[in-house]
Amino acid sequence: MPIYFIKTMSTEQINNPLHGKTLEFIVKSLVEFYGWDQLGETLGINCFRKNPSLQSSLKFLRTTPWARKKVEDLYIYMIKRNL
Repeated sequence: MPIYFIKTMSTEQINNPLHGKTLEFIVKSLVEFYGWDQLGETLGINCFRKNPSLQSSLKFLRTTPWARKKVEDLYIYMIKRNL
């Protein structure tokens, strides 16, 4: 693998707030900051509204790209707003 490719990959990830963060970490951070009720209201995703749990939410988000994108976008918003 050419060296220039490795340098490009690492410099691209420096500005990515999701780099190195697991989905579990992201959901836990959002729940800690917003709470389950506010998450459900803000995102409009039922896994946060009806009997929410970390495991059921992760299972749903891992199989539903549009919902995962909404969660990741809210996490990025939360990070940028609280810096």
